[in-house]
Amino acid sequence: MGGNQSVPKITAQDRAILDLKLQRDKVKQYQKNLQAILDREEAIAKQHLEAGHKDRALVALRRRKYQQGLLLKTDGQLENLQQLVSSIEFSLVEVSVLHGLKQGNEVLKEIHKEMNLESVEKLLEETAEAREYQREIDEMLANNLSLDEEDAVQAELRELQAAVRAETEPSNDVQLPSVPTSEPLAAKPVAPEEQVERDSARVAIPA
Repeated sequence: MGGNQSVPKITAQDRAILDLKLQRDKVKQYQKNLQAILDREEAIAKQHLEAGHKDRALVALRRRKYQQGLLLKTDGQLENLQQLVSSIEFSLVEVSVLHGLKQGNEVLKEIHKEMNLESVEKLLEETAEAREYQREIDEMLANNLSLDEEDAVQAELRELQAAVRAETEPSNDVQLPSVPTSEPLAAKPVAPEEQVERDSARVAIPA
C-alpha cells in the first residue's frame, strides 16, 4: 500500500518568519561579541585623553556610538518586521517585509565588518597608516551619526575627562589624625620620699 501523503507547502510567510528568526538570533550573537570591542574602544579613548589627544579620543567614542546605534536600529527594525510577518494580512505587506529583511541582511553584514579587534587597535597606533585610517573613520562617522548621537558622544567625552582628572590630580582632602583606640595610661604614683627629693632639687640655692 502506497500512500500519497501531501508534503506541507512552505509559504512565503513561512520563509519570512524563518529569515526573521535567523536575523534576530544573529543580532543577539553580535550584541554579545561586540561588547568586548565597545569596552576596548572606551579604554582607547581614555588612553588618548590621558595623553592629551582629545581629537583621537573622539574618533574612538564616535565609532563606539556608531556600532551601538547599528545594533539598536537593527533590533528595532526586526521587531517591526516581526509584527508584520505575524499579520494575518501578510499578503498585503509581503513586499515590505521582504524589502525589510533584505535591508536587515545588509546591516548585519555591516555590523559583522565592525567586529574586528585589529581595526580597533589601529585607533591607538601612531603609524602613518593608522593615522590615515583614523582620519577615514572620522570622516565616515561624521556623516553617519545623528545630532543626538553626537551629543551623546560629547557627554561621554566629558565623563571620561572627569574620570581622567580624578585619577591624575592629587587629592585635596585634609588628613585628620586618627582617633586613638586604646585607653590612655594612668600616671605612675610617686613615693613620698621621691617627691621630697624632687621638691628639694627645685629649690634654688642662694648665692
